[in-house]
Amino acid sequence: MTSPIRILFLDLDDTLYPSSAGLWEAIGDRILSYMVDVVGVPGDRAPTLRDEYFRAYGTTLTGLRIHQAIDPLEYLHYVHDVPLERYLSPDPAARAILAATPLRRVVFTNSDRRHTDRVLARLGLTDVIDQIIDIIDLDWIPKPDEAAYMKAMALVGEPDPRACLLLDDLVRNLLPAERLGMTGVLVGRKDLSADTRIRIDSVRELPTVFQTLGVPFPQGAG
Repeated sequence: MTSPIRILFLDLDDTLYPSSAGLWEAIGDRILSYMVDVVGVPGDRAPTLRDEYFRAYGTTLTGLRIHQAIDPLEYLHYVHDVPLERYLSPDPAARAILAATPLRRVVFTNSDRRHTDRVLARLGLTDVIDQIIDIIDLDWIPKPDEAAYMKAMALVGEPDPRACLLLDDLVRNLLPAERLGMTGVLVGRKDLSADTRIRIDSVRELPTVFQTLGVPFPQGAG
């Protein structure tokens, strides 16, 4: 008999807001700027190196920490220094859905808390999130490293991965969770070739996910 789902893990960037917003592209430009202007990576090498680090370690930050010994806090402050109001606006529909969600709502992100707080505030979602688990809470071990998921479960006090539902925009971040026993939901259209159990376009479609999984959802909510 499977355990009831109790924890809703939510990725942040390109999950709680659509990838079409353009925010992640702006952050990506800042990442490249940091690599070139602060670290000294040649401009023609930076995009390839960024991709190599992302594929090898899960985040560019991890690769830069390992190979260039950068200050991770300085990096996070630099790359997230973007005008959120240019890309994001309040999302009352998502807010209503999350407010009605009968699970513990936890942002589980490879970003940091400062960026997470700013994004949630801009989306109008701050008070419908119960907990934030950021890269610092994860001891700098990012998704998709299995240790990140185990740490996240420990931080929410949930020993059973079958009680956890994870929404993420990257299949590579869902696969380790699913291997552990979590239920993975792919958000967005960036990975249409992927084989995952459930796919939605937006967090606004959570009621459909819950219906599929047999999780009760308040009638009329959302």
